[in-house]
Amino acid sequence: MSSVPRVLVRVLFGCALSLTVFAGLCLGGVTVTMGQSYVDAPHPVESGPPVPRAAPAEGRTVVAVAVGATGSVNADVLPPYEVFARSTEFFVYTVSADPDPVPLSGGVGLLPDHTFDEVASGAAPAPDVVVVPAVVAPTGDAERPLREWIAAQHGRGALLLGICDGSRLLAAAGLLDGRRATAFWAGLGALERDHPRVEWTSGQRYVDDGDIVTTAGVTSGIVGALRIVERIAGADEAARIGAATAYPGWSVGGPTEIPAHRLRPADLPYGLNAAFPWLRPVYGIGLVQGVGETEASAAFEVYSATAFATRTVAVAAEPVITTRHGLRLVARPVDGEVPRLSRLVIPGGDQGAGDREPLLSWAAERGLRPETVRPAAGESAFDPVLRDLAAHTDRATARVTAKFAEYPVETGGPEGGVWPWRPTVVGVGALVVSAAVGALPLLVRRRAGGGAQHGTRTLGRPTPDGPESEETA
Repeated sequence: MSSVPRVLVRVLFGCALSLTVFAGLCLGGVTVTMGQSYVDAPHPVESGPPVPRAAPAEGRTVVAVAVGATGSVNADVLPPYEVFARSTEFFVYTVSADPDPVPLSGGVGLLPDHTFDEVASGAAPAPDVVVVPAVVAPTGDAERPLREWIAAQHGRGALLLGICDGSRLLAAAGLLDGRRATAFWAGLGALERDHPRVEWTSGQRYVDDGDIVTTAGVTSGIVGALRIVERIAGADEAARIGAATAYPGWSVGGPTEIPAHRLRPADLPYGLNAAFPWLRPVYGIGLVQGVGETEASAAFEVYSATAFATRTVAVAAEPVITTRHGLRLVARPVDGEVPRLSRLVIPGGDQGAGDREPLLSWAAERGLRPETVRPAAGESAFDPVLRDLAAHTDRATARVTAKFAEYPVETGGPEGGVWPWRPTVVGVGALVVSAAVGALPLLVRRRAGGGAQHGTRTLGRPTPDGPESEETA
């Protein structure tokens, strides 16, 4: 083989090696990102006796918010729960395969109110409505009990509300074949390939197909829940709750069309933040008793779970915090192990003022200045957090966060940087390392070849045909 093809082979091998190393670094980064987002809550949680759950009053519609064993998307669980819990027409609880704490995205846990077995035995009321969030492994064996339970509830007449990629869970359970449905915009292409018998629809906030309603991504679950409230409790009740949640652009009977998003070059911050989590800031989300469900969810979702701009950690005075409407969230108590924090953000208004003191004292001892993020009058809980994200990270990340959450507002403004430089610099560093590794075979070969030539010398000696001949030693 001539020297040119040999060099070409070595160059191609070096390029392939560089690409492999870079892909491995990116995959490792995504694995770290997801591992930090879905953190197993401590078990057993020392939270005292369970909070007693009253039986639903006569005539109330029972809503079960199902959560997965592998982890559920925070904003698919907490805001829809609050929508139903705000109405006296509904009785809402959370349910899972086991009573153990389950992870929610953003680094917080949830203690489910009931188990599937308790519903089957009658210890918990059978649901009229089941909320189905996106879960980490919708088609895996770990979520088989969840899929079977959802199918069984639908079989006995329950109305299903699939939120975001909860539609994948419904499709995996065989419940969407022959129906119209929607889902998170970035997952629709894969759903169309995997489940061709479903009529997948883009550009709709929700699709109402009778006894199954599916929604677009993440924050669309608020609108989907309001649609169920409207159907069951009437337009006036939906309007009352909708005014309290202040979801932008929503109104009873209003349009359901939304932009049919596609991946664009401007979405690069999403990939950078997910693939290169190293050196990113760690935000403590300070939870107090009585915090609003959507207020808490917005903090975890915006700062961390949607665009991965930061790592969030749930911090509280106690290991279990009960939200305004009775959800039990699992946090890291301040007297336990808490990682070093860049900021401490306390979502919500003035609720829980009494139990803020341990949190504030703990923060003061560590030189942290607690910051409260609360919506102004007429704002959704997501608005102030998106503004804060833009101000403390960058406007490009805030915009892509709103897009991937399918939140219908223009974010950004004059405050904050224009680009996520931290993951960009880390990504460039990963490229340099990968290129250096790929260049090693060429450098080693060149050094070996140079060494061989350097070690060759010519000795002269007399010969019959001339004064000397060449002998290589």
